[in-house]
Amino acid sequence: MTRFIIILTAVFLSLVTGRAADDSQITTAARSVLTRVMGADAVKRIKLETLPQKDGRDVYSYTSTAETLTVRGSSSIALCRGTYDYLRANNMGTVGWAGARLNIPSEWPIVAPTPGETPFKIRHCYNAVTSGYTTVYWTWERWEQELDWLAMHGYNMILNPIASEAIFTRVWKKWGLTQQEIDVYQTGPAHLPFHRMGCIRNVGGKLSADWHSDQIALQHQLLKRMRLLGIEPVVQGFSGFVPPAIKRIYPDIVLHTTHWNGGFPVRQRPVVMLPDDPVFTKITKDYLTEWKKEFGIPQYVLVDSFNEMKLPKTDLPVTEMLANYGKKTYEAITAVLPDAIWTLQGWMFNYQRYIWNKDTVKALMAAVPDDRLLVLDYANDYNPNWDDFSAFHGKTWVMGYVPNMGGKTAYTGKMSFYANQVAKTLANPKHGNLVGFTISGEGLENNEALYELMTDTAWSKEAIDLKAWLPKYAANRYNSTDPALAEAWLDLQKTVYSTFTPHPTFGWQKKKLGVGSAQHNMHCVRAIQKFLSVAKDHESNANYRDDAVEMASFALGIRAQQWFSLVPKAMKNNDKEISENAANRGIALMLEADQLLQSHSLNRLDRWLNFARDHRGNVAEKDFYEHNARHIITVWGPPVDDYACRVWSGLIRDYYVPRMKMTLDRIISGKNSDIRAWELNWLKSKGVSQIKTFTHPAQSAADLVAAAFTEKLPALKIAKVEGFASWSPQQVKCDWTTVEWEFPVEKLKTFKGVRFHYTHGSHLLEIQSAAIIADGHQVTIDKHNGTTGDVHRNNFYSLKLPPNIQANNSCILRAVIRGSAGTHSNGQVLIVE
Repeated sequence: MTRFIIILTAVFLSLVTGRAADDSQITTAARSVLTRVMGADAVKRIKLETLPQKDGRDVYSYTSTAETLTVRGSSSIALCRGTYDYLRANNMGTVGWAGARLNIPSEWPIVAPTPGETPFKIRHCYNAVTSGYTTVYWTWERWEQELDWLAMHGYNMILNPIASEAIFTRVWKKWGLTQQEIDVYQTGPAHLPFHRMGCIRNVGGKLSADWHSDQIALQHQLLKRMRLLGIEPVVQGFSGFVPPAIKRIYPDIVLHTTHWNGGFPVRQRPVVMLPDDPVFTKITKDYLTEWKKEFGIPQYVLVDSFNEMKLPKTDLPVTEMLANYGKKTYEAITAVLPDAIWTLQGWMFNYQRYIWNKDTVKALMAAVPDDRLLVLDYANDYNPNWDDFSAFHGKTWVMGYVPNMGGKTAYTGKMSFYANQVAKTLANPKHGNLVGFTISGEGLENNEALYELMTDTAWSKEAIDLKAWLPKYAANRYNSTDPALAEAWLDLQKTVYSTFTPHPTFGWQKKKLGVGSAQHNMHCVRAIQKFLSVAKDHESNANYRDDAVEMASFALGIRAQQWFSLVPKAMKNNDKEISENAANRGIALMLEADQLLQSHSLNRLDRWLNFARDHRGNVAEKDFYEHNARHIITVWGPPVDDYACRVWSGLIRDYYVPRMKMTLDRIISGKNSDIRAWELNWLKSKGVSQIKTFTHPAQSAADLVAAAFTEKLPALKIAKVEGFASWSPQQVKCDWTTVEWEFPVEKLKTFKGVRFHYTHGSHLLEIQSAAIIADGHQVTIDKHNGTTGDVHRNNFYSLKLPPNIQANNSCILRAVIRGSAGTHSNGQVLIVE
């Protein structure tokens, strides 16, 4: 009996000791985050304790005296989130991507015990392409800051594909592929997310051995910290995409060429094998075994073979092919990792409704146990779909949003939707096996208010009241309860944050002389002006400065495109002076926005390029990384082009402005520049042109916006246009020829000139001159080269007549014209009054 008691006591003590060790690890990890975020002195006054989870979900509570803040939580993440909620509840600041900007008093505000909990076991972050549009060149120091951001905001899972190419390279070499065969299969670093999803290969350069070793070292650092904090990685698995050269080793395997909607040629499109081929299972085994040997055992494995892809054609019915794919993929993963959970993106279900429906989705998932598949359904703001697919037929899933495409910085997002959607979904009895929440924006470091709002919904079962939340957000962000700030944000919520535009851009970011897709109404501008009206009072606040120059650049971007939209309209009226002035004003406003943003903590090209060049390597390697970093945010491919569209200092003045000038020159003076050649040459350039920052950027932002919108746009006279003659192939020759039309005498006193307007045919018309012949005498002529066709260029001819001109006997319009590469051209000659 005594022996039994001794054994029982030993077991009890070991359990207690183990729990104490776990508790100590939890609090120690949380304290390390809080120390980096808040500073050691503040954290000395914080007491951290543990709590049990509630049904597998994180909980926290906090209470305080003037001397001590006590936070209890069920995990390191819960402790950090609880602390952050206390700080914000008492207006002590925010933790953003530019860093922690807090105002911690010498005594804590006294509060009664306050509980908090999340309705979700999983709080996930990142899109599959975030590792290309944002994090690709991050250093460990930037990643450490990001992990702290994640902890403070309460996230416990991220997509983490880092170094997967290094592991795959080992596998390919083991299988007998040469380095050259591997190089033409992989892509440059920023394009890797699209390579992993089977969209592209051989785009943006090749990966060096130094790159692989750096990524392995970085992944070790990340995983060590993530495991300490309790942040679960979703790691890249094998999705069937292989180097085409694998056919040399396995000539009998069946490979399907992928077809992504990006439009790349076959030579840049990967090939994929289906998992019913035994080689698929072998590669999965070798890859996951190598990953496990290097980094440890992962639980969540991302395998996406059809994301934005057309399905491969086989002899089987689609549902049968998909059912077999799901079964074999799951078996291949769990043969190596018995406890693994297959993770896939729900984006494809949303994006390709012509493929995915209840039957095809069900077939894909049918053979996988409900708790062994996790669907990242992150496009609920883009096109909600979970209820269309029966909540994924009992499989676990996380709901969330893709609030950003490509890292675009223009404002967008329906705040009222984000504030209510979690509560609405949780209240729906058909939500199935919903276990988590995700924010999966393609790019980070933009629209920060949205991310703060969405994050808060992940820690609440109830909808968020924006009328209360926005003033509180402003008070924390700017360390001020100034009503102008709160009112400005409430106005922004009613304007630019009242709709969701997937790709918000300005026209000048797309080489267009007109408005883009970014919201541009004057109510938004007035909200920004209200925010800027208190610039003198808040200039010293770093968050206010950042937001002031960012909002001002948005307003100036709107005004610039308004000026640019006048250019083609004025040219149609032959008002070249207005066209040139409008072009110059638009360019000036772009440059003002650029100069303001040079004071921004994040929105700068130099910062982006510095991350790229900070990677280890020789000069040539650093040049390659910079080229690749420029590539992804501008031309991207081609054929994908102008996708990222960031309003960044340096990018505006060095890329968008020169390119816009070429576009304007083509319209105003007919000068044709090879814009694509210029873009590709820009990718090879180094660094960023230098510019002075404003001494008082926030006040300068207010002044520039006020000046921009005080200056009125010129009113264009609407020219009266009337057709009086036409041309046809019978009149058009391949050589210059003179054509005459009878001109109505009654129009001589009122007309300003004529315009040649192509209507149809196969060849454009070139014009060399137009003249009026009155009573047999030439009385006026305009000589310049013009064209009219699919594109009209300098096709207006100004014909100024001498005073008191008479045409008693005859009046003729004489033009010298020819067809361009042919004579099949038809059109009208228009009188412009």
